[in-house]
Amino acid sequence: MKEQITQRVEAVRQYLRDNDLHAFIFPSTDPHCGEYIPDHWKTRQWVSGFDGSAGTAVVTLDDAALWTDSRYFLAAEEQLEDTPFTLMKQGVEGTPTIDEWLGRCLDEGCVVGIDPWVNTIDSVNTLEAELMHFGIEVKSADNPADELWKDRPALSGAPIEIQPLELCGLSAHDKIELVRSKMTAEVLVITQLDEIAWLLNLRGSDVHCNPVFVSYVVITAEECHLYVELRKVSPKVAKYLEAEGVDVRPYSQFKEDLQEIESDVQLNPATANYAIYDITSEMFIDFVASPSIIAPLKAVKTEAEITGMRNAMLRDGVAMVRFLKWLNPAVEAGGETEMSIDRRLTTLRAAQDKYRDISFDTIAGYAHHGAIVHYEATPETDIELEPRGLLLLDSGAQYQDGTTDITRTIALGELTEEERHDYTLVLRGHIRLAMVKFPSGSSGTQLDVCARYAMWQEGINYLHGTGHGVGSYLNVHEGPHQIRMNYMPAPLVAGMTVTNEPGIYRAGKHGVRIENTMLITHYCQGEYGEFLQLEPLTLCPIDTAPINLHEMQQDEIVYLNWYHQHVYDTLSPHLTPDEAAWLKEACKPL
Repeated sequence: MKEQITQRVEAVRQYLRDNDLHAFIFPSTDPHCGEYIPDHWKTRQWVSGFDGSAGTAVVTLDDAALWTDSRYFLAAEEQLEDTPFTLMKQGVEGTPTIDEWLGRCLDEGCVVGIDPWVNTIDSVNTLEAELMHFGIEVKSADNPADELWKDRPALSGAPIEIQPLELCGLSAHDKIELVRSKMTAEVLVITQLDEIAWLLNLRGSDVHCNPVFVSYVVITAEECHLYVELRKVSPKVAKYLEAEGVDVRPYSQFKEDLQEIESDVQLNPATANYAIYDITSEMFIDFVASPSIIAPLKAVKTEAEITGMRNAMLRDGVAMVRFLKWLNPAVEAGGETEMSIDRRLTTLRAAQDKYRDISFDTIAGYAHHGAIVHYEATPETDIELEPRGLLLLDSGAQYQDGTTDITRTIALGELTEEERHDYTLVLRGHIRLAMVKFPSGSSGTQLDVCARYAMWQEGINYLHGTGHGVGSYLNVHEGPHQIRMNYMPAPLVAGMTVTNEPGIYRAGKHGVRIENTMLITHYCQGEYGEFLQLEPLTLCPIDTAPINLHEMQQDEIVYLNWYHQHVYDTLSPHLTPDEAAWLKEACKPL
């Protein structure tokens, strides 16, 4: 494989020479700025061999480098070894940015190629401004992969399905009217797939783990056009869309129709691809930049969606309890690996009503693999679990009525004192955030310190975010709100879901993360306005075996005991007597 990567890089370099380019940038995105993308657009993975969900590869005539974040440092080091690529660790002091690196590698007058369909307007404008300082030009160009990737996967032809109104709580027609009421231009172009799926109450299977379908939507005061492969639209779906006021057009017609627009166009420059801007600006159409209209609407769940999330979490909790009851005896018996327990958990989830798929690839990291934040076991890395140490298990499912995301770190046997101490610090951070009460409209950044405070006192930190929104049978990661150190201004309001997932990672030793999906709910109303709180939606015991109880504060113990009682009371009626007995022991008060 690594020889293939070297050959591909050389082929790209020849392509650059043939097209008067000196470098080409391969981002991790597609024309719809997705976090997870169809295999067809995974050109960064094709050229570099790095398969993480985030990263950017850059190839010049003489050099190659790949930038990624802390979740993937260890994995990227392994995958890039013995290839032409140098790993650039984003967020680490001394790591150059892409423009700084290109400024060092290229001479004044050089040209950097970008595929305008897979780069956002903001990213291209920023890159142009930064490279201008070095006298380097940014040029829209065909992607080398279009010519060189011979066995490139085709786009999916899987059919689109209607998400029932009783699970959505608001019709597509009403959502479209709501969006129209917030438009500031005559034409709105929507590019993100989860926003389109939410808007039209449709779901698909074009993207691994995400129930979305490749498409664009264009809304005007009178019309709504859906651009999609027509083979994906059954007569039933076509009739449904017509009744909701949506006109269906071929996906390939989108570019042609853009060239016919004569009114100002509203786009989110952070997510809309640069090609749209290129095409409309050529027609002298005014470009109105605005944040997404749909993201904050989608983030606040309807009562129907909240009910569905609760039901999905209950069924997911039943599957998790059955898995955890099985796990430790199976490990003691021997023969279980990271991949085999993943298969077991997926099988238990698949047996639940309304199960559709996993919501992301399971992270089952045993011992030192737990320190790789987004580790995914492969046949080459898969290791056997032993009755000692920690297992970090981050997983989730797509049910038709809700999406789940849960992490548990599980003691498989004897632990070191460091493992116990780290586990307790993470648990304390999780509980401190879970207990917080805060004014409506606070940002996630204002809450982030709650999860990190205990570990910060010991000079320990983690570099990933603490929380993200979770879709309603949609993408497991959604915004605009997040809980993280760097400033995220999106307000937190009642009805949003958000995860709570602090962690500690010791390279070569172990990793700890504890995650629940939470619902933001009303707490109180008073002189200082509305205050909110976090209600746990996830229903699954948190392992108490690794806890250093003497390090816990009393109110943290009270919260954990309350949570476990809540888990037992909710799940036990849906379990067999043996399963309920196991759960009662797992949830016994400290």
